[in-house]
Amino acid sequence: MINKVAIIGSGAMGTGIGQVAAANGCEVIFFDAIPETLVHSRQSLSFTMQSLIVKNKISEADAADIITRSKWTNTLADIADADLVVEAIIEDIQIKRSMLREVAALVSENCIVTSNTSSLSVTSLASVLKYPNKFAGLHFFNPAPVMKLVEVIPALQTDSDVTSTLTQLMAQWSKVPVTARDTPGFIVNRVARPYYGEALRIFDEGLAGCTAIDEAMKEIGGFRMGPFELMDFIGHDVNYRVTESVYNAMYQDPRYKPSLTQRSLMEAGWLGRKSGKGFYEYPELKEVLPGRKEQLNKMQIFERIFAMLVNEAADAVYLNVCSEEDVDKAMKLGTNYPRGLMEWGKEYGMDKVAATMKSLYEKYLEDRYRPSAYLTSI
Repeated sequence: MINKVAIIGSGAMGTGIGQVAAANGCEVIFFDAIPETLVHSRQSLSFTMQSLIVKNKISEADAADIITRSKWTNTLADIADADLVVEAIIEDIQIKRSMLREVAALVSENCIVTSNTSSLSVTSLASVLKYPNKFAGLHFFNPAPVMKLVEVIPALQTDSDVTSTLTQLMAQWSKVPVTARDTPGFIVNRVARPYYGEALRIFDEGLAGCTAIDEAMKEIGGFRMGPFELMDFIGHDVNYRVTESVYNAMYQDPRYKPSLTQRSLMEAGWLGRKSGKGFYEYPELKEVLPGRKEQLNKMQIFERIFAMLVNEAADAVYLNVCSEEDVDKAMKLGTNYPRGLMEWGKEYGMDKVAATMKSLYEKYLEDRYRPSAYLTSI
């Protein structure tokens, strides 16, 4: 039974995860080594509760209970009696491993320890623990109280009952858990790469500008944001680093090759909305890198990016990273795609997706465009 949850790292993500746990009746202890971060976390949770009360989304009594069940500390030993630990610190494997060693020295052998990592090897993180069989990845999406999806990632060492416990717990917390094999990017950060990568490739080839590509994916595909709008929204420092991380972790598989154009934006400090300039200038939404010849129409743009997305989802299923059901849940709930890629691909026609991939491969003769064995076996 999970009654006491310890959150390691009390930034925005850690505070959000703790809010979810407290709202579901758990006692929550927030740890952070920086006192100012703890103060901000406490203030942030209080502000959130007041905001929810004003919007009539929570009663004053329930909000008070959530605050009462929450404690903040900069003494790590205070987490010793936790039933579940969620590490949510900086996405650096050495820093995480160091922190997890300290956690492992304090908690009991029955405590489940997890990491909110979005891309690092869960098996590598588990290896530093005294009880690696009690460790797993538990990847929430930001903002944690709002986003329904949680990726549960068992390490090679993880006991099956730990995976089951976490999956059941997430469902009890009104989340939608999906299980992913411990591979780079897990489900969402792996399968979503072509949405950015192929849009950038089309742009880099001069086949279409970012506005035309964004319009194609929104108007034909029904995506809420086009890839360039979304990259600007996420921030090129974040989006590029995730692509680079998956690319390197996949032994430089050309499917995940980063774009030099995006790297240049990052190096210039043109990070997107937060810096006022990325692929677009804000608030005018004027293209920063115009002058592209429009050689592809919107349907051709959509079909190329769509085929790459479905091919990636199919490959994740074929390679046992996840089930068809889970990849569809993950992409709808983790990235707000209008449809699950596998169900969408089947309705569109997997044979048409395979034909597009074959055409791209024959044109470019690059392994980037190799069709998944899932498609070639249809």
